[in-house]
Formats: sequence, C-alpha cells, structure tokens
Amino acid sequence: MNKIFILLILLLLSSVVAIPSEIPATEVRSVWLTTNYGLDWPVNRINQEEQKKELIAILDSLKKYNFNTVMFQVRARGEVFYKSDIEPMSSIIASEATGLSDFDPLTFAIEECHNRGLEIHAWIVTYPLGSDRHVKSLGEKSVIKRNPSITKKFNGEWFLDPGNPRTDDYLISIVDEIISNYDVDGIHFDYIRYPDNRGRFPDDGLYRLYGKGLTRADWRRNNITRFVTKVYDIVKEQKPWVQVSSSPLGRYRTLNERGRGWTALETVFQDAGKWMQSGKHDALYPMMYYKDELFYPYLDDWILNNNDRIIVPGLGAYQMVELGWSSKDILDQVDYSRSKQANGQAYFRTMNILSNSKGILDGLDRIYKYPAKHPPMTWLSDSIPDVPIDLRAEKLSNGYFELKWERIDGERVTYNVYRSETEDFRKDKSENIIATNLQDTTLCFIAEDNDKAYYYYVTATDSFNNESDVSSPAFFYHSKILK
Repeated sequence: MNKIFILLILLLLSSVVAIPSEIPATEVRSVWLTTNYGLDWPVNRINQEEQKKELIAILDSLKKYNFNTVMFQVRARGEVFYKSDIEPMSSIIASEATGLSDFDPLTFAIEECHNRGLEIHAWIVTYPLGSDRHVKSLGEKSVIKRNPSITKKFNGEWFLDPGNPRTDDYLISIVDEIISNYDVDGIHFDYIRYPDNRGRFPDDGLYRLYGKGLTRADWRRNNITRFVTKVYDIVKEQKPWVQVSSSPLGRYRTLNERGRGWTALETVFQDAGKWMQSGKHDALYPMMYYKDELFYPYLDDWILNNNDRIIVPGLGAYQMVELGWSSKDILDQVDYSRSKQANGQAYFRTMNILSNSKGILDGLDRIYKYPAKHPPMTWLSDSIPDVPIDLRAEKLSNGYFELKWERIDGERVTYNVYRSETEDFRKDKSENIIATNLQDTTLCFIAEDNDKAYYYYVTATDSFNNESDVSSPAFFYHSKILK
C-alpha cells in the first residue's frame, strides 16, 4: 500500500513538470522596481544626475533582455516618488536641500520607459504606513497628522483603515493625482489587504457601525472589494486604457487542505477572484513566491478565475538569495505558466534578475530571445487601429538600416516591426518580431550584411494593445552594396 501511495505522489509531481513551449509573441514580462528603502533604485541618495544614470542603466538592461513592463513603485509607506500635493516626497530622492527640487522621479521614469518601448505601471503600497519612527520622519504632511481618523496602529505599525469608507476617498485622491498628471500605463496596488492573518486588526467600532449582520470576515472582504470597485470605475472614467491591477497573495484560497493559514481570500480578506469575475480588475499579478505543490495548483486556480482577463504570476526571484532556490526553480515556473497559457511573468525584485543571481538572467536571455507584445484588453475595447502605410526601407551611408512609415492619427498609438524571409508571414511567430511598442515612426538599427533578402512589416497598436493588420511589406536585400 505504501508503494502504491508513493507511486501516486511521484505521478502527481511529474504531472506538473512543464514541457518547454515555444516563445510566445504576446506575453507580459515584468519586474517590480522597488524604490522603498532604495532596494532597486536609487542607490545614490543625494545627487539627481547619478539617480538618473542609475535608472537609465536599469531600463537599458531590461530593454536589452526583452522585458516589456516596469512596475515602478510610486508610493511606499505614506510617502511618494512623484510631485504630490497630498503626501511627502520620499527622503531618498534628491531633495530641495541639495538645490535639485525640480526632479520628479515619475516623470523621468515615464519618459525613459516609453522611449524604450516599456510600459510603466504606477505601483502603490495601499494600506501600510510604517512605524512610529517612519511616520515621524514624514512630518506634518503625513496622513496620520493630516487625517488621523482614517488610520489605525496595530502591532507597532500604522495603517490606513480599510473599514472606513473615508479611507477610500483618501486613496482615490492619490490615484486621481497620478492619473491626472502622469501618462502611466497602469495603476497597480500592493498590500491591498488586511495586515494580519489572525483577525486581530482593531476595527470593532467600525464593524459595529457598518457590519450590518455580516460576519467579520465577509465585512472585511467587502471593504476591500468596495474600494477596488470605486477606484476601478474612477480610473476608467478618466483614462479607460489605464490597466488596473494588483498583487494579491500567491494562494487565492485553500485547495484540498493545502495552503491553509495564509491565503488571499481567507486570511487577509482579498477576494481577488471576485474582482476579476465582476470586471473590476484588468489584471492580477499574484505573489506566487513558492515552489512545487504550493505553486502549480494555485496558478491553475488563478487561471480558472481570470474571467478572460490578464493573469501574470509573480515569481520569487529573491528566493534564490533568501531560501537558496536554483535558477531552474524559476525557469520551470516560466515554462509551466506558458504551458497553461498564463499571460506572462513578473519578477520580484528587479536587481535579483539584473544581478544575474545564480545565472537567472542567462536563462531568461534564452527564453526571452525575441521581443513580446502586450496582451490586448479586448474587454475594454476591441476596435482595431488603421494599418500603417508607406513603409520604406533604406541602408544609410553611416551603416545603419532605416525603416520609416507614416504616422497614424490617434492618441497613444504605438508600432510593432516584423521581419520575415518569405511572404508567408505570421504576427504570432515571435521570431518575426524586431521591435514592439515604438512611439516613433522610424526605426534604425545595424543590420548584418548577410546577403539575405527580407520582407519588413509594421503594425499599429492602440492604447488597449489592440493590433492592426500588417502593412504592405518593404522588401530589402542586405549586402555590403548600398541599396
């Protein structure tokens, strides 16, 4: 009997070993770029130009390795990384005392990301506010000083209180400030949950006032869902193309008694599946920082609840340092997510990837060999942009090869460029992609003198990542002779 049981376990484990799949032409390849404590950026705390150089180097590396999305942390614990009238700028950003008060990190990050064809999503730490010491360092602009009635202290830390409807208004004012003033591609919520898995958060008074016969757990879940619903609707009223997403705990709910004690739904009151099913989220990036039986079935469960929206598992690259994982542990999860048709991968943190911990970047270089497009948000819009026209190919005297085409009228239209050796061309073959999400109508690059002939194509992509049909091709024969 024991032998049979062991055999069944081995068969179960073997069933989740992913078969490596071909490289998708469309998938999210994202990192969380942590500004809190300067973990990923900035290292230099006093010089604006050095901070800019650091960020440029990070974005250049992400572009080089065919990432396409940056979760840029714009709000940590009650402090921000943009020019705000609501909360104070983080002290790690070059400040007024240095004579560099003109520096707006978010403005700079948006410009540099978009110049490289990278989407940038404004990553917001939602409810935590930090310790007494941290709160004191924020001075009179701290929300605890300005609006103490929506805050609570718990286990030595301060939090915005999810049970107070006025907390929604405060957080929405921050989102509105970002959406109104910055051309971000997404709003992304982190720590959008209660802080404790033992149910001891001090909300007795508000529960008596607003509970209305619900269990405490259901009331708390409703509180988070209430905010999610409000903020989603407000974002879509202003800029419907801005993706609204969050990073819930990696395990949505207990499955067959596994995962009990630390799940999104049951212990921190995030009903993230409901947010997707009710159409109040465009994407989820669950923090799936686990292995084996605590990863594979839970990814399946998220996909089951996605409502044809975007599911991108967050992979724990930092666990290679903290728990001794191998890079293969992460790469196997990439393969599995592709085999299950998840919509991409996100990594925590950026520098665990770019530092090439245990060779992880070498592995990603192989499986991210070609650029990738972003998944279309067809539930928001399914209209298709016009096809770009007048595509021209030319080899310049300085050795560069240039493609040019006519600009399409429309807000936030970008372009994808393809190349094929034959007219038998498909947009869904990743090896045909040269560049994605270009803002300009000119692409210059060094083309090899390989005496091969290529057909070049261009498509347009709208704000919702809907892609046009391909243009008429430009045919070019690459050789040392100028054409």
